[in-house]
Amino acid sequence: MPGAPIKQVVCINWGTKYGAPYVNRLYAGVARNITPPFSFTCFTDTEAGLRPEVRRFPLPPIDVAMPTGTKGIWPKARLWGAELGDLTGPVLFMDLDLVVTGNMDGFFTEGAPDDVILARNPSTPLEKLGQTSLFRFPVGKLLPLQERFRADPQGVADTYRFEQRFVTREAPGGISFWPSGWVRSFRNDCARPFPLNFFLPPRLPEGAKVVIFPGGLLPPHAIAGHWGRHYRPMTRMEHLRGVFGPDRPDPPLRYLRHFILPSDWVAKAWAE
Repeated sequence: MPGAPIKQVVCINWGTKYGAPYVNRLYAGVARNITPPFSFTCFTDTEAGLRPEVRRFPLPPIDVAMPTGTKGIWPKARLWGAELGDLTGPVLFMDLDLVVTGNMDGFFTEGAPDDVILARNPSTPLEKLGQTSLFRFPVGKLLPLQERFRADPQGVADTYRFEQRFVTREAPGGISFWPSGWVRSFRNDCARPFPLNFFLPPRLPEGAKVVIFPGGLLPPHAIAGHWGRHYRPMTRMEHLRGVFGPDRPDPPLRYLRHFILPSDWVAKAWAE
């Protein structure tokens, strides 16, 4: 009898924002929460510091200048080509700054192998918009999107703003979403509302398999207990006094909402 199919996880790394520490921690989180066999492949512009279990390939070529003045992460379009290293069939793409909190096997059995499956974007509840922080697609199926992007990268970016909107609306055959509750947003689903955020640490929702960190609030910030790079760890009283300070990074109510206590569960899940 043939063996179980290999669960194929991929990520992409370029520049200096994340690098090997994020790749290695993501690998560790996957390895702790997946039933073998699996492969973990990083497409990267540098191999320095990667742990030996991580398969690595150069960034897939895409001979266009990336668009400017857009919030989308358009370099992900490199992964939409006809070939992707030596991989074939379905691959599960994962952003480097997410945290694995539960068993991942379902991400490889949900739907049909030819499906494109995305997380639901929690910031746009009235729009059927996917989140490409964690999505599965068969190698080569998104080639028509890459060809459209290569033909007019700035025009595509100006029309859709985010690469995830482009995938959601234009993926051949359409897209579907992961079951509700599998993928959670730290900002939307874990951080406590004001004033509970001053008394209770961020929660891990029951049933969450992966927690994503969009919007600049990263796992190290959650572990340390501050809301992104414009904030620093503070006591409750220090943060409250900051409402009246000259260096407050946000309007008063948002500033109060952006106090968080350290998240021990993030530290555990993000450990290498």
